[in-house]
Amino acid sequence: MLFDPIHTQKPSRLIPGDTIGVIAPSSPFDRQKFYSGLSVLEEMGFTVFFPETIFEQKGYLAGSDTHRANILNLMFRDKGVKGIICARGGYGALRILPLIDFDAVALNPKIFIGCSDVTILLNTFFSKCGLVSLHGPMIESLSKASDETKQSLRDMLITAQALTIVCENRTVIHSGVASGIMAGGNLTTLCHLVGTPFEPDFSGQILLLEDIGESPYRIDRLLMHMKLAGCFEAIRGIVLGSFKGCGEPGLVYQIFDDIFSNDCFPILAGFDIGHDEPNLTIPFGINASLDTAVGNLSFAESPFVGN
Repeated sequence: MLFDPIHTQKPSRLIPGDTIGVIAPSSPFDRQKFYSGLSVLEEMGFTVFFPETIFEQKGYLAGSDTHRANILNLMFRDKGVKGIICARGGYGALRILPLIDFDAVALNPKIFIGCSDVTILLNTFFSKCGLVSLHGPMIESLSKASDETKQSLRDMLITAQALTIVCENRTVIHSGVASGIMAGGNLTTLCHLVGTPFEPDFSGQILLLEDIGESPYRIDRLLMHMKLAGCFEAIRGIVLGSFKGCGEPGLVYQIFDDIFSNDCFPILAGFDIGHDEPNLTIPFGINASLDTAVGNLSFAESPFVGN
C-alpha cells in the first residue's frame, strides 16, 4: 500500500500567462545569467516577477537572512504569483528556516521549483506543510540549460499528466521494486538537516540523491553520518542522479553498494537529475514507483490539484 500523508497539499498547475515569482534564498547570482534564465521562462509563455531588492548581497549570501526570508514569505502571500522559482543554490537556505512563515506556505500552496541548496526548502515545505514541490533547474542554470532540461521543466509546469522517467544509462546497485513518496535531493544539504528541528522523516519514501564536487570519501562520510543517525531505516528505495565532479561514477556507486549492503531496498543509479546536464524536473511529495528491471521511475499521480 502506498504511503499517503493526509496533509499533502498539491499546487495548481500553471497556464501560459501566469506569473512566476523569483526568489534568491541562498547565494548571490550572476546578473547576466539571471536575465538570460528569465527569458527562458518568458519564451515558455510565463510572466516573471521579482523585487529589485533580489540583487542585494551580503558576502556569500543574497542579502541578510531576514531579507531573503521576507521575499520568500511575500511571494507565497502574493495571490498574483502562481509559482515560485529560485535564482540559484549555493548556500544560505538553512539560515532562513526559522524565519519562514510556514502558515503562509500552507495557506497558499503553489508550485515551488529548485534544487541543490534549495533541497532544504523542498523537503521542509513537505514535512511542515505537506507542499508538493518540483526538483528542477533554477534561473541561473536555465541560462545555459540543454533543450531537454528546458522541455522537461515546461512539460511539468503546464501538463497534468503523471510522469514516467526511463533511466537509459542505468546501473542497478540493488535490484527490486519499490513504491513510496518521492523526496531527497542534494546529499550534502540533506545531511546538514540531521539533528536540527527541521530534519525530515524519510519513512516510506523513495530518495533521490545527487551531489557535485564531493570527493568519494566525503560521499562515504555523508552517507554514513545519515545512516548512523537512522535516516535510512524506513526508506523504500534510492535513485541516484548525477554526481558531477565526485570522481568515477563506478566508485561512487560502489560506496552506495557497500554502505547499504545489508539493506533490502532497491537502488538504481544513472538518472539525468542534478547538477549535470540534462537536469530533468521531477515532483517531490507524491507517490512514485521504482523498478530496477526496466529502469523506470514512475509517478502514480499528477503533482497538481484537480488533475
